[in-house]
Amino acid sequence: MMRKRYFCIKLKDKMDKKIISTGAIFGMLAIILGAFGAHALKKVLSIEELSTFETGVRYQMYHAFFLLFIGTISGLSQKTKKTIYYLVVFGVIFFSGSIYLLATNSITSFDFKIIGFITPLGGLLLILAWGVLLLNYINKKS
Repeated sequence: MMRKRYFCIKLKDKMDKKIISTGAIFGMLAIILGAFGAHALKKVLSIEELSTFETGVRYQMYHAFFLLFIGTISGLSQKTKKTIYYLVVFGVIFFSGSIYLLATNSITSFDFKIIGFITPLGGLLLILAWGVLLLNYINKKS
């Protein structure tokens, strides 16, 4: 009996599977956190804090899509994909993660402002991930 394949992407190796899986996890978490922010946090955060939280969700989702893209394209070496993967993972954790903590600072007993320096570091890692992709294509020989 022949099985139907509804979603078929030919993966070169385990790294592609890891990249796509992480992108899917980041996407799911972004939806969960977005819903949590829109419903539960709406009652306890100021409009400014909620807007900050939503920024973290938005950038996490952008980079979930970015990982899905990186995991499925064939024009990148596995070394380049791995570099982009780690830059994005740590970038999202540092950037979006710190934004989530800073945005909810008013409802916790711990002062997350001491980790505020992590946010721009995460942003820099995300910029570098896109830069690696750009440089790879600029330097690619036709």
